[in-house]
Amino acid sequence: MSVSRKSLAAIAILCVAAAPAVALGADPGEQSQAEAKAEARAEARALSEAARARERERAEAAQERAEAARQQDEGRRQRAERQYEAGQEALESAQWARAAERFRQVVDAKQSRVDAAMYWLAYAQGKLAQHADALATLSELTKGFPSSRWLGDARALEIELRQGAGQPVRPEAQADEELKLLAIQGLQNSDPAQAVPMLQKFLQGNQSPRLKERALFVLAQSSSPEARKVITDIARGNANPDLQRKAIQYIGMSGRESRQVLSEIYQATADVDVKRQILRAYMISGDRERVLAAATGEKAPELRQEAVRQLGVMGAREELRQLYQKEATVEVKRQILQALFVGGDATRLIELANSEPNAELRRAAVRHLGTMGVSRTGEALVALYQKEKDPEIKRTVVQALFVQGNAESLVAIARKETDIEMRKDLVQKLSLMKSKVATDYLMEILGK
Repeated sequence: MSVSRKSLAAIAILCVAAAPAVALGADPGEQSQAEAKAEARAEARALSEAARARERERAEAAQERAEAARQQDEGRRQRAERQYEAGQEALESAQWARAAERFRQVVDAKQSRVDAAMYWLAYAQGKLAQHADALATLSELTKGFPSSRWLGDARALEIELRQGAGQPVRPEAQADEELKLLAIQGLQNSDPAQAVPMLQKFLQGNQSPRLKERALFVLAQSSSPEARKVITDIARGNANPDLQRKAIQYIGMSGRESRQVLSEIYQATADVDVKRQILRAYMISGDRERVLAAATGEKAPELRQEAVRQLGVMGAREELRQLYQKEATVEVKRQILQALFVGGDATRLIELANSEPNAELRRAAVRHLGTMGVSRTGEALVALYQKEKDPEIKRTVVQALFVQGNAESLVAIARKETDIEMRKDLVQKLSLMKSKVATDYLMEILGK
């Protein structure tokens, strides 16, 4: 086993410290034996410390791999979400082939909303007169997701597809839908007793996403108890998940009176996506208390992160400060830093950039400071650079000042910097800046 010079020096110091005092005239054999025992003890301690260090390194490496895997999974989930939304937008504009492509990508990714994507894939295939493919997709949905809330819609779509198999798509179908949309808009001023049952029928039928969402929107504009009951039932899950999310959003927009309903749905569901949507609805309704409760009490880190994001949007600076002190998860703390940035709390970010023990989080705080403007954070970044010992954090400060376009501070730092590598980094940044201060400094270097 190889041992570094520092380790050898440490062993030597331990040997000297551990060696027993030997009186003048002591037997040389006994003295040699005592020294050998002390050396053995010192070497054992050094080996034990080396083993513990290796174990710590292995644990840290395993933690880093787990975090990297989690971030990759989250990245894949977010990409699938974006593809799903793109598919919905394609449906809205009747771009059936594009919609089918986007939903196929969501299905293949095997992340979130796979059953929903399979339903809309079959819907788009039906619009393209690909009836056999559409029926096959619905069959896969039924077999793969026997408990899916999309099965009712899938059965209705299957009946329609089988009835229309072999028949060309009628051009007037699109016109019919446009007329229905116009009719739904007209129902806003109609008698609610007549309008609500008709809109409810549309929501339960096999209509396009645009038609169903428009019907739900019309209901949301009504103040009648019947309309609110329909929307609340959908928000509780008595419809497909897409409509449920929309209903939750509309309930959140209805103000303070909606908060209790949202709370009941939140407590009753185990669906993370539904809870995430309710947290956003809490933000819309201004329910800071319940968002904070989720940020502190939720067991799922992704929901704590979502709650933290919403607190940032709500400008809940004091709550975010308290959360940061209590939170133990690095990923959630990173999200709190982001929320502090969104909330404009430069003071707290400066404090954390100077005092946070975790170097990764300190760098994150510095990066946020770099995007908050010279007047608010420029001096604090320079002060941090001047006292900082960690070269990586110093480079992050340089990058933050560069993002600010703060050539004056970069030049001031470069004049005092003695580390050649750090000076190279500073000069490289200044060479990219369209600033007279930067240009004058570069000319000064060339003139030496």
